Amino acid sequence: MAVELRPSQALRLLHELSLAQVRDDAPDLSPRQLAILLSVYLEAPPHTVRGLAARLGVTKPVITRALDTMGQLGLVSRRRDEADRRNVIIQRTVEGALYVERLGDQVVATARSLPR
Repeated sequence: MAVELRPSQALRLLHELSLAQVRDDAPDLSPRQLAILLSVYLEAPPHTVRGLAARLGVTKPVITRALDTMGQLGLVSRRRDEADRRNVIIQRTVEGALYVERLGDQVVATARSLPR
């Protein structure tokens, strides 16, 4: 199903969604952290620090810092790849899956509440 929005409507959706996230008791994530989290949950695994860095066009330390924060929040976990000890595998968590599901619900609810 395609959704057609004018630029002003798209910006209003982004604004309202941002406000809803700020008001929510869930953790506030930066746009970079959110992009990483959604990559992990919406794209097929496996996910590595190296792969996410390439996907997002940033350095590995940038990914590592974001994962440190998201790991502390319980949204992702990491483990060393036993097949290639140089790689770190990023894993989904139940708490992270619930966060992403709530975010999806929030996007839908916010989009429905916008004036047509």
